[in-house]
Amino acid sequence: MIRRNIPNALTCGNLLCGCIGVVEAFHNNLVISCILIGVALVFDFLDGFLARMLKVSSAIGKDLDSLADMVTFGLLPAIIVYQLLMQSIPDLFGIWKAYPAFIIAVFSAIRLAKFNNDPRQTDSFIGLPTPANAMLIASLPIIILTEDPFWKDIIVDTGHLLILSVVMSFLLVMEMPLIALKFKHFGWKGNEFRFLLIGLTVVLVLTLKILAVPAIIMLYILLSVIDNIRKKDRPIGNI
Repeated sequence: MIRRNIPNALTCGNLLCGCIGVVEAFHNNLVISCILIGVALVFDFLDGFLARMLKVSSAIGKDLDSLADMVTFGLLPAIIVYQLLMQSIPDLFGIWKAYPAFIIAVFSAIRLAKFNNDPRQTDSFIGLPTPANAMLIASLPIIILTEDPFWKDIIVDTGHLLILSVVMSFLLVMEMPLIALKFKHFGWKGNEFRFLLIGLTVVLVLTLKILAVPAIIMLYILLSVIDNIRKKDRPIGNI
């Protein structure tokens, strides 16, 4: 009984991080919220890993995971963008100008609902996973705090944040397969783009630090596009 619920307990840890993160975000403690997203990412990885390792995957666990992800990787990133928009908008225009940030939460819900009911998403993802989107958004307040003030002027800009909200919402539900780090074996053939993504991620983190996060997400999408083109151009006999 305990063994069966270990992954679910980790999923609840993810959800708890999201709930506390929402409270901290509404108090404008954005860095704390972003750190909690990072902790939740660890919980999110471990719950699926242990469910497979212990062979205790269940429909309840799958639904619980999506509900937790909706709070932590859907609602919380939307609130972070909302707060950044509030910093960029003069009081003259009113807070309603920041409401478009919540389309991130709406499209995250659509993304998670599609994932739970889409049999195609076993070896790859269709659309950007919500944790990847949350990771990118969580990097923004930390970049503002730790990097050159130049980046704050770029990030805390109404137009840039509105464009980010629309673009990331589109990427969440786009009908394009993206690389999933699900290894059936650890040989090079068939895993070329997975190994390339991992290798370049390490290089970017070592060289760019926190600035690496947006670069990694862009790299992830670019490599996925190239991988899709390669698969379409591959002769049928070589599949």
